[in-house]
Amino acid sequence: MRIAVEFDAPLAIVDGPLWTRRILHVASGKFDGPELQGNVLSVGGDWVLVRRDGSAELDIRFALKTVEDELVYFRSTGLFVASDAVATRIRSGEHVAPDEYYFRTSILFETASKRLGHLNHALHVGVGQRTATGMITDVFAVL
Repeated sequence: MRIAVEFDAPLAIVDGPLWTRRILHVASGKFDGPELQGNVLSVGGDWVLVRRDGSAELDIRFALKTVEDELVYFRSTGLFVASDAVATRIRSGEHVAPDEYYFRTSILFETASKRLGHLNHALHVGVGQRTATGMITDVFAVL
């Protein structure tokens, strides 16, 4: 599936004990795939830890609601690595090709839906893209 999310303006803890923490709250989002379509609820977000080496650890948690009214918890960790120049271009709204930076995640799902129960039993990987105000991630099951 593909999941696209827009975030509210980030909150930041600058020069904290672990360096810089950016908290990105979900404003809106959608997801679409062969058996999954719906909305990303505005109750989750991404707790990004920008490390001293410039790379960013991602801690992404979303609540998904399918068009069939099923609730799915999406939990993901990963890495975003980009040069300062590329990060500046992304933040300014310029489209930057995903091959100019690294954005990969490992994803686990949790749902009580019988129809989607198989999601509980597989690791998924995400190949992400940053936008000026959000992210787009293509999600693949590892079988």
